Amino acid sequence: MTPDRATTTAPLTTAGMVLGIGMGGFVDGILFHQILQLHNMLSARIPTDTLVGAKTNMVWDGLFHALVWITTAGGVVLLWRAVTRADVLLSGRALFGSCLFGFGLFNLVEGVVEHHLLALHHVYERLGESVWDYLFLASGVALMLTGWLMVREVRARATSG
Repeated sequence: MTPDRATTTAPLTTAGMVLGIGMGGFVDGILFHQILQLHNMLSARIPTDTLVGAKTNMVWDGLFHALVWITTAGGVVLLWRAVTRADVLLSGRALFGSCLFGFGLFNLVEGVVEHHLLALHHVYERLGESVWDYLFLASGVALMLTGWLMVREVRARATSG
């Protein structure tokens, strides 16, 4: 039985969240690791000031990129499944909001685990743990809150209309 109208955003927002996690990882890896070269995956543990240290960090950066690529590909598959379902409310605002939520979730989890608990690297490695690590966590919370509010608004309009 096919519903008369789209009634759920859950598959779309799940896809967006997974895409946001992947995109957050790509922004971190491309911007901070490669372009700005502020840190690498293990740079707090294995300094990059020797060829062996730089190569070791490069391998771990590559493994990190492979993981976020797989995550992003999974998000694309989930998005395809969502848009082919008749019961899914297709909303660019809900998709974008859930991507922001996933991006923020990446920043929050990666910041807590890798910057603080495991101390694998810091946002600006030369400073060690600094205000930048806490701003990174705050950006995660801000992105998650913004994304959640956007999705909530779409869901509220869908249930009231």
